[in-house]
Amino acid sequence: MSRIKAAVIGSGNIGTDLVIKLLRVAQHVELAVLVGIDPASDGLARARSLGVDTVDSGVRGLIEHPDFADIHVVFDSTSARAHLANEEALRPYGKRLIDLTPAAIGPFVVPAVNLAEHLDAPNVNMVTCGGQATIPIVAAIAAVTPVHYAEIVASISSRSAGPGTRANIDEFTMTTTAAIEKVGGAAHGKAIIVLNPAEPPLIMRDTVLAVVTDPDQDAIRNSVQDSISKVAAYVPGYRLKQNVQFTEIDEPVTTLTGGVDKGPGLWKVSVFLEVEGAAHYLPAYAGNLDIMTSAALQVAEQIAANMTVESTR
Repeated sequence: MSRIKAAVIGSGNIGTDLVIKLLRVAQHVELAVLVGIDPASDGLARARSLGVDTVDSGVRGLIEHPDFADIHVVFDSTSARAHLANEEALRPYGKRLIDLTPAAIGPFVVPAVNLAEHLDAPNVNMVTCGGQATIPIVAAIAAVTPVHYAEIVASISSRSAGPGTRANIDEFTMTTTAAIEKVGGAAHGKAIIVLNPAEPPLIMRDTVLAVVTDPDQDAIRNSVQDSISKVAAYVPGYRLKQNVQFTEIDEPVTTLTGGVDKGPGLWKVSVFLEVEGAAHYLPAYAGNLDIMTSAALQVAEQIAANMTVESTR
């Protein structure tokens, strides 16, 4: 399979981790350039030390880059607000955008759930790190039984949260909540992110709480395990922390289902996850970087495969 060229916009934690993955892991995507706006950033310096071409004049510098015409895919790892401007600037050139911010211009994509549906989209949104970790589980439960309500809590080390992540906290909760419903299949969703300041830094942990009616427990366990295996195929550090738990609900259902009364027989399904990073840039506690960049790379690899198939027709 021939390789397609890609650019990365954003030289922070996520962009730098993605650069290293493109150099070490990518099979069908070739990194052409890393784009930043701070000439002194560690990400640009590290990329140059790895032999990667860089520009420090933002998206305009990318458009003026000698390889720009040959670039098929652009990863944006800046911020939700910056992505709006970047998308507008790049729109006339027909590049495929993979958005690692919560801007959500294009459809939400979680590779283990719905990648095949959006391979032709001009701009795909990777939701958030918490969404990538938890939405496959919500979808796995919803594949067995209707999910009346799903709540996710993503806990990441504060050391792994760069300026872009911190600036996007509000967008994180809104985008993840929307994706829990649109991609995960829950009737109502809620997302919470916790920046954990503990020292030494703790590994990324995610909790999924889903409210269902009279669940087939074995079927849900099997569906969740299947989803875990699908995500772990491209995020090796993704794993179930303990057995799936089922608790019959004996409290007012309106506190759990967004004010929608679903009647008797309600159960809470609890799934506890852990995401260990590959330590390509930050140490292994930064699973939030790994799951975002690995998911984005999975999308690009499938786009490359799809383009190769189309070119042979």
